[in-house]
Amino acid sequence: MNRTMITKTADRALKSKVFLRKAMNLPAKLQKQMVISFPITMLLGFLFGHYFNAEALSGIILPMTFLMVYPNMVGLDFKRLLSPGDSKLQVITQAFNFLVYPLIAYGLGLIFFANSPILRLGLFMTSLFPTSGMTIAWVNMVKGNLPSAVKMTVIGLLTGSLLAPFYMQFAFGKSIDLPMGKTISQIALVVFLPMMAGLATQKILIAKNGVQKFNQKIKPKIAPWSTMGVLGVQFAAMALKADDLTAKPHLLLYLGIPILTFYFLNFAISTLVSRFFKERSDGMAFIYGSALRNLPIALAIAMAVLGCDGAEVTILISLGFIIQAQMAAWHVKWMKKSR
Repeated sequence: MNRTMITKTADRALKSKVFLRKAMNLPAKLQKQMVISFPITMLLGFLFGHYFNAEALSGIILPMTFLMVYPNMVGLDFKRLLSPGDSKLQVITQAFNFLVYPLIAYGLGLIFFANSPILRLGLFMTSLFPTSGMTIAWVNMVKGNLPSAVKMTVIGLLTGSLLAPFYMQFAFGKSIDLPMGKTISQIALVVFLPMMAGLATQKILIAKNGVQKFNQKIKPKIAPWSTMGVLGVQFAAMALKADDLTAKPHLLLYLGIPILTFYFLNFAISTLVSRFFKERSDGMAFIYGSALRNLPIALAIAMAVLGCDGAEVTILISLGFIIQAQMAAWHVKWMKKSR
């Protein structure tokens, strides 16, 4: 009897460990398959909002927003800011990130969303936060300059967070009510609070496990959890906007074409400019450090600043996740073949 109970207990413990291991690996799998997982989540959110009252889902947006940002902050390497030797590459990259691509996004907004300042702002916000959590992975796949790519990620996040309130106020302050104080406070809440929490977590984990184990085993498992936050916000946004999508089935196409155009121009311009770098590795770092955007940050700030009024903006940026991932995957395959 005791042996039977012990065996059953051991079996339950083993099943629990297997379940826990699968649950911990789920975010990484969803991130790798974002071209599939994101549209499925958006479809499920639409169906939920179509058949049920989704108003209660507005309450999950803030915690999901924190979850979008915090995991990536845990692995952020701020020490790279002090590494020398690539000043020219960094200056050129950030010039495109904060001058060229915001101008392109602003121009596309005027073309596609002439009568909707909110959507023009959403497209513009997409351009304000360069690089993404996958930038380093894409650069690594094409044998690019990895240290410089890491540095671009940190510089882009800090610079974008500091400049965004002023860019938004300058470009849209007359057409949209964007109190500067509220915008700055929301960016501090969405970016700098998770950043401080992430840095604290990083120090604790490194002190406990060492730098090597943290970089090789722990960090890769933490970062994908931001995907769960993105999926949560996408689900809620689609559910809250389900009635409008039912009444206007063309809305996804209306929102998708501008963001697709934006990314097509990004990759085309970055690829062309990359050919002027002497070192191919620098050119690869430039492409994925400029063409890609930090959509979790853009989405988090859009939800924080615009709230439920920005549900269409949320859908616009959510479509960007799908388009960005697919275009980056195609581009990496093309760059590998062209070597």
